[in-house]
Amino acid sequence: MISSRKNYWSRLSALVLATLIVLQVCVSSAQARRNEEPVVFAKSAEDPVLRHRVATLAPGVDPEEARLAVSTAYTTGRELARKWRVLWPPGLQNFLVNTGARKGGLCFQWATELLIRLDALQLKTLELHWAESYPGTASEHNVIVVTGKGQPFSQGILFDNWRYSGRLAWGPVNGDPEYEWKENQVELTGRLARIRSESAHRPKTAAKTETSAGL
Repeated sequence: MISSRKNYWSRLSALVLATLIVLQVCVSSAQARRNEEPVVFAKSAEDPVLRHRVATLAPGVDPEEARLAVSTAYTTGRELARKWRVLWPPGLQNFLVNTGARKGGLCFQWATELLIRLDALQLKTLELHWAESYPGTASEHNVIVVTGKGQPFSQGILFDNWRYSGRLAWGPVNGDPEYEWKENQVELTGRLARIRSESAHRPKTAAKTETSAGL
């Protein structure tokens, strides 16, 4: 009887301890999520907070390049929203594009058009990255991430014009509560090669580049 009671209390103590450990892990995880920086809207093409964040990505970043990158990301979203007659929510725009009712507005098209414009800046102190989340699924999403030259992808800032239909959303690539971002260097290399090849063969008087279905 005494042995049976000891076993009972031992099992109960172990269960209580395990429960406390699980609760502590959950609390720690919740606290970590609260400490994540959210993805926020850029307030303007000259948003001082975003400009500062890009300029301070690494010691060697040129503040003027940071200003140009932010301005380009912001204005690209606004211009394409008008050009593609973008509707909210993004899923509706995706449907319209896929049925031929709109020419653009898929996430990879937003990212590609931004890549075109940022690449044209010939940045020397900033580096561009192609980021993807949930690749190969119906939830796949693509954005451009910017870092200091040679800086790890994980320390970069994402530029997302698709998520809010042309309004530039930005934030730390590892602090996004909605997506898990991974770098795809092969995709970046391929897209840049096509972009630069098309640019080299385009007449200098041509209008602004329009995303093709093949990009």
